[in-house]
Amino acid sequence: MQKLRWGVLSSAKIGRTKVIPAIQTSLLGEVVAIASRSQESADKVAKELGIKRAHASYEALLADPDVDAIYNPLPNHLHVPWSIKAIEAGKHVLCEKPLGLNTADVEQLIKVAQAHPQLSVMEAFMYRFHPQWQTAKKLVREGRIGQVRSIHSHFAYNNRELDNIRNNVDWGGGALMDIGCYCISLSRFIYDAEPSRVIGQITPFAGYDVDCFVSGIMEFAQGNATFTATTKSEGEQYVEIHGEQGSILIPLPFNPIADTITHIELKRDGVREQIVQLPSDHYRNMADAFAESVNQKNSVPTPLNDALANMKIIDAIFASAKDGCWFSIK
Repeated sequence: MQKLRWGVLSSAKIGRTKVIPAIQTSLLGEVVAIASRSQESADKVAKELGIKRAHASYEALLADPDVDAIYNPLPNHLHVPWSIKAIEAGKHVLCEKPLGLNTADVEQLIKVAQAHPQLSVMEAFMYRFHPQWQTAKKLVREGRIGQVRSIHSHFAYNNRELDNIRNNVDWGGGALMDIGCYCISLSRFIYDAEPSRVIGQITPFAGYDVDCFVSGIMEFAQGNATFTATTKSEGEQYVEIHGEQGSILIPLPFNPIADTITHIELKRDGVREQIVQLPSDHYRNMADAFAESVNQKNSVPTPLNDALANMKIIDAIFASAKDGCWFSIK
């Protein structure tokens, strides 16, 4: 297959350390250009990462005829406007999660994407492309733990930098938007359904306008899903999936070290079994899956209606936490 030629909007850390190296070692993609807010910054990153061209503006990158697809790792409030500009420039788009600031924001992007059906547009929830999640989904589908009744996820890190973009409420910062979105997404992924209602709780932290500690309950037809996400505690992550006949534990659900062996734990009748997952890089897998959909002119692996459904729940949890009551998903 022809390699997809990528351009990267900004020199954001996730792009430099995760996504660009993954694309550079992928089967179906290559990074041919990067843009930053200055030529000096763009040149520096391009030299460090071996990228051919460096652009001094995002507009210049979008005008580059040798770029087929754009990876957008900009701060959350810039996801929709720059993704729309990329689509209108004729580029395929892979945009970091969450896709927008709220449901209306995402709907605006979807409307533009629908007007350009020849282009592929996808939210970059990379975790789903790791074999451990495919294994977990397969175990559930095969009934290995019986009917799933409860999912609990925990995702935490400790960020006290007041000038960090994740602590800027106007830029879409906060725990729910940054990491709680994973907990929502995985619950929908495993149940293969949408919740009927949710309830959220946010603990205020002095000196911060963003939500720093959020918990939620999502009610599905088959069972429920609970989660806690915080940006102000010791780093930790795990997911537990409990069924009527067993359970699955994923110790590193969101950012296992790339190209290393991981494992998930299956428990039945009190007996624990470790299921080893071969080395993999979920960013690379995601990039190749996206590129394949472009080459084959197929639908992207994760359609935009999935991003919209996730965003509706984020909005509902914020509304629920504000009003202190259950909030229905429409």
